[in-house]
Amino acid sequence: MKLRAIMLSLLTFASVACPARAEDAADYPSKKIKMLLPFGAGGGGDVLGRLLADRMAKRLGQTIYVENRTGAAGTIGAQQAATSPADGYTITIGGMTTHVLAPAVYPNLPYDPIKDFTTIGRIGTSSILLIATKDFAANDLRGLTELSKKGEPIQYGSWGVGSTGHFCGEILSQKAGVRLQHVPFSGAAKLANDLMGGHVSVGLVDMATGTPLVKDGKLKALAVCGGRSPSLPEVASYKEQGVDFERSLSWVMYAPSGVPAPIAQKISTALKESLAETDITEKLLALGISADFIAGDQQRDINARDIEAWKKVASDAKIEVK
Repeated sequence: MKLRAIMLSLLTFASVACPARAEDAADYPSKKIKMLLPFGAGGGGDVLGRLLADRMAKRLGQTIYVENRTGAAGTIGAQQAATSPADGYTITIGGMTTHVLAPAVYPNLPYDPIKDFTTIGRIGTSSILLIATKDFAANDLRGLTELSKKGEPIQYGSWGVGSTGHFCGEILSQKAGVRLQHVPFSGAAKLANDLMGGHVSVGLVDMATGTPLVKDGKLKALAVCGGRSPSLPEVASYKEQGVDFERSLSWVMYAPSGVPAPIAQKISTALKESLAETDITEKLLALGISADFIAGDQQRDINARDIEAWKKVASDAKIEVK
């Protein structure tokens, strides 16, 4: 009889708990949502995140506040997002570095970019911009290659070891014979500031960070790593300049793994509808991002395939973070 009583108690608890979970999903969100960004304040990823936080908040009916957590090419912020409560009140944005390249270069990555996240949906695609100071002696990849052979290797900056910018620099070394020396920075915004200050002559930044600086004439563009960008259509891609490389680079929104499906769907719908607004599309394009929503499940499968493809790129370029 005692065991029967315990079982009845458990069943009663379950019958009460399940409706409560459903009510929680129906009432979501009932408090502020944190958008945890693994990018430095002022950089392109930060601008993107704040733009989406503002627009999605209006659709969800709750404030979405931004918290920046930088370091280790974004992997510190990504880890914090992965270990946050799976209740829908923490979301994050990942670039290629945090969710596709990191497993290719970090042998002991403290999170699984597939299993530890709920993929909300793709925001859009972009490229990486190779920029230089206005007085830099080269204007394209051919000039950069010739310049690098005349003296010491040319120092170039990226937003961290193992970042997409680092990959794009190493691809130039491997496929075009450009003699380069990598200088990691703590973020794309810091690198851009040092470029404008003349502390480093060449850098690889995300389009969201670099596009406004090129359009304002503060820096000049030498090439784009990835496909030619519609925000800077006059700048030729690596492939167009003779370097055999062209891959799609994505921005994606995530939440911790285990977020209830109805809540994840609400967030995904808010993202999709925000990206469909004309002014948002135009603002993203000004940042070098082509809005292109893809649902979470489909994007998760794309990520899994891309991780394997980029592992080969990392192996060929001998990129590894120890």
